Amino acid sequence: MERLPGRPEDRVEAVLAMRFASDVSLVDGAVELLVSQCLEGRCPSRRTVFRMRVAIAEALTNAIECGNGCDPAKVVAVMADLLPDRVRVAVSDEGPGFDPRHVPDPTIDPHALESPRGRGLFLIRSLADHVEFNDRGNTIWMILPRW
Repeated sequence: MERLPGRPEDRVEAVLAMRFASDVSLVDGAVELLVSQCLEGRCPSRRTVFRMRVAIAEALTNAIECGNGCDPAKVVAVMADLLPDRVRVAVSDEGPGFDPRHVPDPTIDPHALESPRGRGLFLIRSLADHVEFNDRGNTIWMILPRW
């Protein structure tokens, strides 16, 4: 799995990795496991916990539904680098990828806000401190706070 480039001064405390089948019923458990491990031993604000849960859940759901087409034979991979003040999370799928520049902003079209689809990337970008994609568009990197 490609990793989010770090800064030379970054001190990684731990690395978490998991892989699971493309089954949306596994998302809640994966999110809870990741968030609890990322925030273990800390007293984060409710806002931090919320941001991490929603951003990771959206990235996993997008990887399963959009990337892997809910194909249980395909895998979603997650890697998290735990740094003292933040976590770098990478979520990858086995799909063909996409160009995130072509995903419309759902706040521009009032009907899009009522749609159950099309808001995941908007939410991730709103909640994470930084978001990047690989060239293929099948890996998202997010930086989220740990405090």
